[in-house]
Amino acid sequence: MAEKLASIGVPNAVRPTARRLAIWASLVLICLAAIASLMLMRGIDRQLRDVTDTYAVRTAARELTHALSQAEAGQRGFLLTADPQFLESYRRAVSSIDRRVNTLLEMTAGDAGQSARVASITGDLAGKMAEMARTLELATSQRGAEAQSLTETGMGARLMAEVSATLEDFIAEEDSKLEIRNRAIDQTRIGLVIALLAALAAAAILAYALLTRTQRQVSALAQKHLGLMSQNEALEAEVLERTRDIEEARTHAERERQRVEALLQDTNHRIGNSLATVSSLLALQVMRSRSEEVKTALEAARLRIHAIASAHRRLRLGDDMESASAEDFLSSVLEDIAATRTDGGRVELRGDIDPIVVSARDATTLGILVSELVTNAFKHAFPDGRKGSITVSLLRNADGVPTLSVADDGIGLDNGEAVRDDGLGSVIVRQLAGQFGGEPVYESSPAGGLAVSIALPELGRPAVAAAED
Repeated sequence: MAEKLASIGVPNAVRPTARRLAIWASLVLICLAAIASLMLMRGIDRQLRDVTDTYAVRTAARELTHALSQAEAGQRGFLLTADPQFLESYRRAVSSIDRRVNTLLEMTAGDAGQSARVASITGDLAGKMAEMARTLELATSQRGAEAQSLTETGMGARLMAEVSATLEDFIAEEDSKLEIRNRAIDQTRIGLVIALLAALAAAAILAYALLTRTQRQVSALAQKHLGLMSQNEALEAEVLERTRDIEEARTHAERERQRVEALLQDTNHRIGNSLATVSSLLALQVMRSRSEEVKTALEAARLRIHAIASAHRRLRLGDDMESASAEDFLSSVLEDIAATRTDGGRVELRGDIDPIVVSARDATTLGILVSELVTNAFKHAFPDGRKGSITVSLLRNADGVPTLSVADDGIGLDNGEAVRDDGLGSVIVRQLAGQFGGEPVYESSPAGGLAVSIALPELGRPAVAAAED
């Protein structure tokens, strides 16, 4: 049926609507079945009450007829035999007749026709009772002939026949009414049973429709679940493949980074070794030179070349291959400077360096600047085998600007003496400091020596910003 509807172009929305209407109709029928069941129970109760009431009325009418018959039998028996037992039976029957008539009147109070029938026999009953009472009175006063004559007139028999006929009609009417009510109730019962069966059928259809719908929904959910599982498996496979590719790419990148780092380190070592070779050649030249002035110039050049070589050898780049930690780098440079001195350890070299991140280019320049300042301090602050210490610090000031300080406790400056700024060392320091936007400041150290401080605002700037400058 669904295929036919689809073939003639009936919208799919019609089928859910029809299904909802069928469900509502089934629910209505179930409610009607419940109402019909209640009405059927009430009809059965009413029928039982009618049957009970009818049988009670019929029984009362029969008992009244029986009482009249007993009274008449007692009267005739006494007239024929003068036996007092018949008189006693008569009196018992007569004493119950009025009570039974009143009972009938009460039972038929709701039925005007039947109540009128009962009322109509009261006169006949009174006449019959009077006739029997007169007859017995004559018989007990030894006037039997008169009593016999009164009986033979037939008046009592006629009254008795009328009362009996009226009671029989009364009973027949009750039976007829009961039959009519039973027939109507039977028809109602049949209709209610049919309605109940229809409601049960509708309930069965409803249950089937709900079961079918539930099965379809469960099937649809199962299909969706299978679809989701398939999609989930596909996504997991794709994620696994992507993860594997990413791991491979990361491993390759790590290998490349290590290779580049090794190349850079090797390059720095080669440069450092080459410069160290130049420094050694200059040292040989110093030894072969006879002029003190030439020896001094060559020794100064050798020390500067050695400082540059040390800076290249000690440079350790970070993970980005573009920056280094000033703390690690300068500490290593200071160790190299201390190891190359020939003063026998009489001058102590100390360092206090913040972990400032600097670019590779700035690290080399900073190392040369520190080497120049420390070398100048070794050269001029401790003449004639004087002992002391040199402290190198690179800290951020209150404004966050990195500040390089090299202080010694040597001979310092005499009063009024100024630092010569036309010497080669001073020129190198000033030019290197200028690359970081700083200017060297010379002042007396609290320990009695000389302190050189240089604010380096350009130190630690990002490599991109430095390139743009």
